[in-house]
Amino acid sequence: MPMNLPAPNVWPIARTGQRLLHLAKRRVATVDDHRMVYLERGTPGPDRPTLVLIHGFASMKENWGFWLPRLPRHWHLLVPDLPGLGESEYQVDANYGYEAQARRLRDWLTSMPIGNLHLVGSSMGGAIAAVLAHQLAPAPRSLTLLNSAGIPERPDSDPEARFEANGDHLLIPQDWKGVYRMFNSVGDGKATVSGLAMTALLGPDLLQRAPALRHIFRDMAADGLAPVRYLGPSTPPLQVQWGDRDRITPTRCVDWFATATPQAEVHVFRGIGHLPMLENPSRSARVLRDFVRRHDH
Repeated sequence: MPMNLPAPNVWPIARTGQRLLHLAKRRVATVDDHRMVYLERGTPGPDRPTLVLIHGFASMKENWGFWLPRLPRHWHLLVPDLPGLGESEYQVDANYGYEAQARRLRDWLTSMPIGNLHLVGSSMGGAIAAVLAHQLAPAPRSLTLLNSAGIPERPDSDPEARFEANGDHLLIPQDWKGVYRMFNSVGDGKATVSGLAMTALLGPDLLQRAPALRHIFRDMAADGLAPVRYLGPSTPPLQVQWGDRDRITPTRCVDWFATATPQAEVHVFRGIGHLPMLENPSRSARVLRDFVRRHDH
């Protein structure tokens, strides 16, 4: 029987506390008639990189919270809630596929006076970042993908393939049992302290969003391998980070990069699941820092 127990939504308070702790400013922009909320730390300048951190499905900008204190304070950081998720606006008649979201971020970024741009995306955000990197002119100086969605498990996969948008998908919880399963199955399937904490903290918010999440997932699935059409010889310097215990995007997806983007720098983290920036923030932030520094010129 579903566990539909009422619970207070304390996430807005926790979200504000995290932002203040990291000395980030909350900003609001309008993109494609969507109100989009994002965090900004630092200021753009010719002598420092601007990093755009793009979160994954059923997630939000706060997923990067463990990275913020590990990235240099003089770097300029932009951390959006993707339209449809987090604090940003959701519209029932909008398209939230990878290409549509990339176009929204492209329009947002091109309206800002920034250079030295570096894109970083996790899961769904990785797929969006892969498309976005090829829509921007000039191209970003680097692209980093963490356990990216949209990467095929086989090199001969059809890039036009559609995927089944299953309403019982792991990342679309229907009840408290589903919330628990979501936060404790993205790694090796075992319960963790952080997974239990996230269940309690984010459960009420996620359960309220179930219809929106089903809509967004359908749009993703309609063009699930969109990044395949973009990633290749014209891709900016590419770093790939992957957890070898990922249950969402299997590690065998990494093999695809060897043929499509053989120049990519690949890091496979042992004992890590789907979210390296949460599960091992020190190591994942360190390899990102080194990569950005090598390509920030």
